[in-house]
Amino acid sequence: MTRPVTLPFYAKLSFILVTLICFAFIFCIGKDILTPVLMAFLFAVLLLPIFTFLNTKCKFPRHLAAIVCLVLFISCIVGILVFISYQVTYIANDFETIKKNANSFIIEIHKFIRENFQVSIGEQKKYLDSVTKDSVKTGQAKLGSFIISISDVLLDSTIMIIYTFLFLIYKEHFKLFFAKLIKQENHAVLQDILSQIKVSINNYIVSLIIEMIVVSVLTSLGLWIIGVKYFILLGLITGILNLIPYIGIFIAGVITVLASLTGSGEISVILGILIVNIIVQFIDNNLLVPLIINSKVEINAFVSIMGIIVGGAAAGIAGMFLAIPLLAILKIIFDRIDSLSAWGYLMGNHVPRKFVWRKRKITTEN
Repeated sequence: MTRPVTLPFYAKLSFILVTLICFAFIFCIGKDILTPVLMAFLFAVLLLPIFTFLNTKCKFPRHLAAIVCLVLFISCIVGILVFISYQVTYIANDFETIKKNANSFIIEIHKFIRENFQVSIGEQKKYLDSVTKDSVKTGQAKLGSFIISISDVLLDSTIMIIYTFLFLIYKEHFKLFFAKLIKQENHAVLQDILSQIKVSINNYIVSLIIEMIVVSVLTSLGLWIIGVKYFILLGLITGILNLIPYIGIFIAGVITVLASLTGSGEISVILGILIVNIIVQFIDNNLLVPLIINSKVEINAFVSIMGIIVGGAAAGIAGMFLAIPLLAILKIIFDRIDSLSAWGYLMGNHVPRKFVWRKRKITTEN
């Protein structure tokens, strides 16, 4: 019988850090391949309860159950996109009004800068003309890159649909693979890890959907109160873009300000939009995120922010979106392995009120 090898702390720490660095390096190198796979995995976990119901309760074949799940999922997304595009056509019809209000808004900004910063309108226009010329020079290159990015998004979306279908079909196949990979005496721990990963990811995605709905409703209500046109569309766009950490709400605010020019170009309306966004973000960050999001994934704010920054640097917006689920998976694994439980605690959101060092008393014999 072989004894398990006991390694010193620094050796264990080195192995853990090297392993995490290797995984991060592999993800950075193969992000174009791994990102659609991970996104498809999240969607498959979200659709798994529907797939299980159709397959076990309704006796649908596995392939048919997976197809029905994907059709329902795609129909929901397409329905939202159709509603947004349908509303955008109405905004496009108000282009002349937007142009007129934008000009009046720009004139007020010019006056404000002249009165408070002593910069003449002529100097401001010269600066804007120089910026516009630089933008025109790079416009064709940006248009080409935009078209390429759109084609990449369509290709990745198609691949994600295929991967999601395969994840649902080969669910048991992957379970058996992990069972063969792990020793039989550890199968109870493996089963617990897989079940907790499924529950955690499912709860996280459902929580994001609930957060998106609440933010959309609150933003729509606030924009309706201050008299912004197309408040339902703008609230929905704000809720969707709010899923993108940090930059999403900024983009939504810019879109809302531009769309508000269909009704009025007054600065008071712009300030009202900013106030609505600030209030909604305050409610989201202090009520919705702690109660809905953090309670499901149990990741503390420090680790969440670090993960989002690293994910954004590695894979852009998709990496920022994947950061929290991947951290939740790591925490579940760490919590259930004794040698890694300290790392799981470090990632968690349980903060003790007070910590007292336990000192061992040394007794001396007379």
